[in-house]
Amino acid sequence: MKKIAIEIKWGITFFAAILLWAVLEKITGLHSTYIDKHMTFTNLFAIVAILIYVLALLDKRKSFYGNKMTWIQGFVSGIIIAVVVAILSPLGQVLTHEYLSPEYFPNVIAYSVKTGNQTQVEAEAYFNLKNYIKMSVIGALMMGVITSAIVAIFTRKK
Repeated sequence: MKKIAIEIKWGITFFAAILLWAVLEKITGLHSTYIDKHMTFTNLFAIVAILIYVLALLDKRKSFYGNKMTWIQGFVSGIIIAVVVAILSPLGQVLTHEYLSPEYFPNVIAYSVKTGNQTQVEAEAYFNLKNYIKMSVIGALMMGVITSAIVAIFTRKK
């Protein structure tokens, strides 16, 4: 457990950032009044995500590997962070959509139907807690692997 303590710390930090981002989206009206802009602005979280991975791998390099780290060591560290985030993702979805912003799904369903992007049935099948939990776990793993691979290139050091 001590070997992955840094990854667990940064996975929890990432999870906290996700929750904070959801709070910011809620406060700024992206879950209600400005639901039409949600898709655009939610993608800005990628900047935060990359920054967290950079800081995490730099921390791992400095604190665990004595300021020397290979690409594979960084990549593995990043994957462990992604697994931690994936494990915590269902809790984040429940907290966000059941407690913080229970109006999000009805609002986004109504918006999708109104704009003609989806039928009512299609929107309800896509915008629901079960599907978002599944997508958040898969997304955390997929994006975590990709981000880890790229960030590890820039944080490696001989």
